[in-house]
Amino acid sequence: MRPHMRNLNLLLILLLLGLHLCSVLSWKRDEFRNCNQTPFCKRARSRKPGSCSLVARHASISDGELTAKLLTKNQDNVEDHDQIQPLVLTLSVYQDGILRLKIDEDPSLGPPKKRFEVPDVIVPEFSNTKLWLQRVSTETIEGDAEPSSIVYISDGYEAVLRHDPFEVYVREKGNGNRVISLNSHGFFDFEQLRTKREGEEWEERFRSHTDSRPYGPQSISFDVSFYGADFVYGIPEHATSLALKPTRGPGVEDSEPYRLFNLDVFEYIHDSPFGIYGSIPFMISHGKQRGTSGFFWLNAAEMQIDVMGAGWDAESGIALPSEKNRIDTFWMSEAGIVDTFFFVGPGPKDVVRRYTSVTGMPAMPQLFATAYHQCRWNYRDEEDVDHVDSKFDEHNIPYDVLWLDIDHTDGKRYFTWDSTLFPHPEEMQRKLATKGRHMVTIVDPHIKRDDSYHVHKEATQKGYYVKDAHGNDFDGWCWPGSSSYLDMLSPEIRSWWADRFSLENYVGSTPSLYIWNDMNEPSVFNGPELTMPRDSLHFGGFEHRELHNAYGYYFHMATAEGLVKRGEGKDRPFVLSRALFAGSQRYGAIWTGDNSADWDHLRVSVPMVLTLGLTGMPFSGADVGGFFGNPEPELLVRWYQLGAYYPFFRGHAHHDTKRREPWLFGERNTELIRDAIHVRYMLLPYFYTLFREANTSGVPVVRPLWMEFPSEEATFSNDEAFMVGSSILVQGIYTERAKHASVYLPGGQSWFDLRTGTAYKGGLTHKLGVSEDSVPAFQRAGTIIPRKDRFRRSSTQMVNDPYTLVIALNSSQAAEGKLYVDDGKSFEFERGAYIHRRFVFSDGKLTSMNLAPVSPGKSQFSSETVVERIVVLGHVHRAKSAVIEPTNRKVDIELGPLWLQWGRESAAVTIRKPGVRIADNWTIKIL
Repeated sequence: MRPHMRNLNLLLILLLLGLHLCSVLSWKRDEFRNCNQTPFCKRARSRKPGSCSLVARHASISDGELTAKLLTKNQDNVEDHDQIQPLVLTLSVYQDGILRLKIDEDPSLGPPKKRFEVPDVIVPEFSNTKLWLQRVSTETIEGDAEPSSIVYISDGYEAVLRHDPFEVYVREKGNGNRVISLNSHGFFDFEQLRTKREGEEWEERFRSHTDSRPYGPQSISFDVSFYGADFVYGIPEHATSLALKPTRGPGVEDSEPYRLFNLDVFEYIHDSPFGIYGSIPFMISHGKQRGTSGFFWLNAAEMQIDVMGAGWDAESGIALPSEKNRIDTFWMSEAGIVDTFFFVGPGPKDVVRRYTSVTGMPAMPQLFATAYHQCRWNYRDEEDVDHVDSKFDEHNIPYDVLWLDIDHTDGKRYFTWDSTLFPHPEEMQRKLATKGRHMVTIVDPHIKRDDSYHVHKEATQKGYYVKDAHGNDFDGWCWPGSSSYLDMLSPEIRSWWADRFSLENYVGSTPSLYIWNDMNEPSVFNGPELTMPRDSLHFGGFEHRELHNAYGYYFHMATAEGLVKRGEGKDRPFVLSRALFAGSQRYGAIWTGDNSADWDHLRVSVPMVLTLGLTGMPFSGADVGGFFGNPEPELLVRWYQLGAYYPFFRGHAHHDTKRREPWLFGERNTELIRDAIHVRYMLLPYFYTLFREANTSGVPVVRPLWMEFPSEEATFSNDEAFMVGSSILVQGIYTERAKHASVYLPGGQSWFDLRTGTAYKGGLTHKLGVSEDSVPAFQRAGTIIPRKDRFRRSSTQMVNDPYTLVIALNSSQAAEGKLYVDDGKSFEFERGAYIHRRFVFSDGKLTSMNLAPVSPGKSQFSSETVVERIVVLGHVHRAKSAVIEPTNRKVDIELGPLWLQWGRESAAVTIRKPGVRIADNWTIKIL
C-alpha cells in the first residue's frame, strides 16, 4: 500500500473511531432533527383544525370499489398558481371487516412523477379476500348540505364517505356509533407534486448536509380519531411506555411527536418519542367501552405522529359526536400516498390477526432459534469460541447459538473470514453442530469499496448500488470505511444478494450457519442524521426519502430468501435484523438495538417488546445485560431472569465492556443465571407452541395483560408485567435490592406461583416478597403448560426427551392447554407434518385430542415421545391412583416436586410415568 493511502486510511479509521466513541459516551441529540428542524413536520403542525377545504365529488362504484374525486370546495375562486388538482380516492372492503382507503394524485393529469407505493409488503393472498361492492347507499348526515356515501364492511359495520366536509369513518350499524375516523378535525393536507416556480427555494439544510429536494414539498398529513378508546398503543420503535403518552395538548411540555424514521441511535435514551431502528405505522386503540380497533398507514417515508391530549381541541370550533373516551391523533409523512387500513376489532386478537392478514403471518422459527443465544462484539478467534463453548458445558448451562460480530471478517468484507483468527471456519461450525449448536455471523448492507473484493467488484459492474443525487454510486462511511449500499428495492438485486449465501459463494459457511443483519436502517456514519441522504436514488427513479423506512426490510427479506435458497427450500431461515418495517415478521427476528446496562433499560425493554408483538412482530427481544456498559451482577441476574421470557433470548455486549459470560460473576450468580436459562429450556415446548399460534393467527408470543383481560381497566396501562401466551404472567424486578413487588393478578380465578405452586387470588394487587432466586411468575388457573425437564446442552438434544404437563385447575376443577410439535427445522409442517394436541382436564379426567386436520396425501410427522409426569395444581380431592384409557392401565399418584431441580420448595399432586405418547388420543382418569 502506498504511504499516502495508508495515512488516509489511518485518518479515516481514527475519524470513525472518534465518532463511535463520542456516540458511546452520550446520545448526541443534536445529531438528529426534531420536528421544528423538519420542514414538513413543522408545516403540518402549524395547520389549524378545519383548514382542509376538500370535498368529495363523483362518488360511484367501479371495479368493486367506491371511487371519488377530492376537489377544492371553491375551486373557481382559487388563483391559478395555487390550483389544486383533483385527487383520486378509492375505498375498498375486504373480508373480516377490513377497510382500505387510498388517495393519490390523478395520473391522467400528468404529475411530474409517480408517487411511491410500497411494494412487497401486502401479501398477495390478501387481494383474494376483496369484497366486490355492488352498490352504494346514501344518507344525509345531520347538518350536511348533501348526502354521504355508505358502503357495507361487514354484518356489524359500515363505512361512511362524507362528501362535504370530506371525512371517512367506520361506524357500527344500527346505533351509528363511530369506531375510527379520518379527517374529522379537518387537518387533511396533500402537498401535490408540481413544477418549481422561478426563485423558489426547495433545498433543505441540516447541519452540514443539503437535501436538493428536486421534486419539492410532497408531504401528507391528516387526523385519525379512535372512539371508545382509553389508550392507544403501537407505532414502534420507541423506548417508551406501552400506552402512548400525549404529545400535544394542555399540560404537555417539550412536545415532540412520535417519530418513525429508522436511525442508528447509539445508546438511545428511554422514555422518549424519538424514533430508533424500526418503523411500523400501525396504531391500536383499546378501551372498556367498545374494545379494540386499529389503523395502519402503508408508507415508508419519514413519519411523525402526535397523540393529542384531552382538551387539545377546546378552541377548534369543530363539534364531533359526544362520544366518551375519544382519542385523536395526527399523522404526518414526508412523501408517498395515502394507503390506509381500518381494523374494527372488537377484540385485541381480532385486530392483530387482521393486520397480519394484510402484511403476512409471522414466520415459524426453527426450534433452536427459540432457545438461548450467546453473543459478543467480538469473540476473538477460534480458540475463544472453543473456550466459551466448553465453559457452558463445564457449568451445565445450555445454549444453542454462538454469534460472531464484524471482526471475524477479513477487513470487514462480508462473506469472508480473517484467515489468522478464523483459519478453519467450517471445522469450528461442525464442532458446535456435534452438540446440536449453531453459529450466526453478521452481514451488514454496507459493502467495502475495494476493487479486490469480489462482492464490491460484481455489484459495481452490474450497477447494483444505490445512486447519489447525481447518479453516481453512493459512497458513504461505515465500519469498513468507504462503502456503498445495495439497492434492495430491486427484485433483481435482492435475488443476486440471496445467491451470495450459497455454500459455494459464502466460502467457509456450513448449513448450521445463520445470519445477523445489523446497521440496515441504513447506517451511514457521515450521512445526515447518520443515515443515507434523502435525495439518493433507487430502482425505478424513486428517492430514498420515499422508501427509507423499508430499506432494512428489503435487506432482511433478501437475506432470509438467501438462506431458503441455500437449503433448497427445505430449511427454515434464521435472520436477526435491527431495522424493521411492516411485514418484517415474515423474515425473522428483531432485537431492540444498542441498549445500556442500567435498570431503566431493563424496565423499558418490556413495553418495547410488547409493542413489537402488538404490531405483528412477535419474535423480538432486548440484549440481556445491556449492550453498552458493565452491569452490576444483580442487574445482570435480574435481566437473565426476565429475558428468559423474551421471545428472542440473547446475551450481547459491546467490545469495550468487560467479559460477561454467565460464569464470570461468582458461584452464586452463576447458579442464578443457570437457573434462569434452565427455566427457558424447560418451557421451550410451550414457547414453540406459542410461536406456532403466532405463525397461524398473528397473535404475539408475549402479550400485554389487557390482550388476555380486555375488560379489566387495571391492565390497560400496565407494562411492568406481561403474559407469555394465555397461561403465564411475568412481573419484572426493575430496582436494585428489591425486597417486595406489587403484582396485579387479573381475572376472577387463582394464579399459581410458577416456582412454588402457591395459589394467589385473581383480581387483586398482591404485595409479595422478592428473593434473588427468580422474578415473580405465575400460571393462570384453568391452563395446562407442556414442559421438558431434563437438562441437555442444547434444544436439539432435547428433541426425544419426555414431557411434563403442569395442570393448574380453576374453581371448576377444569383446565386446558395445547402442544405443537414438528421436526423443528424444515417447511414440512406447511404440508401437514406436525402434531397438534389439545389437552382438556374436566370431571377428574385429562383427555388428549388431535387438533391437526386429517387429510389424505399430506406429509406425516411422527414421534414416540411420551409424557413422563403430570403435575396437578389446585386439586381439591385426595387421590392415590389413576387409570389410563384405552389401555386400562393403572398408575400411582403421589406428592412430588413441581420442579425437579427445586424439589424442596414445592410439593404437588403428581401422576408419575403415565407413559402416554404425545401423538396419541388418550384419557387419564383420576380415581
